[in-house]
Amino acid sequence: MNVPRPFKQGLLIVALGALFVSALSVDTALACPGCKQALADSKGGNMIAGYFWSILFMMSMPFTLLGGFSGYMYLLVRRARASAGNSAPVATSSEQPSSELETVDA
Repeated sequence: MNVPRPFKQGLLIVALGALFVSALSVDTALACPGCKQALADSKGGNMIAGYFWSILFMMSMPFTLLGGFSGYMYLLVRRARASAGNSAPVATSSEQPSSELETVDA
């Protein structure tokens, strides 16, 4: 895709501006959402439940990302093999080496 250079520079400036503005409102990111919700639910707060759900969420993210990436790569390989067709020769059962030892009579 050929995007004009001034458009790319303008997009970069807008993205940096949005990052700067979001950095000014850091007070909203003082705690994780699970812990904030646990404190807001009751007067004493249920911090144990908040920590439990936060830890569960943080532990699941690497597995979710790795699984999603692996699944995507698997589908790409399957599509590439399907689009290539049967161009590679496939060995038949008679061409397969046997696992049994063959004796040679002299």
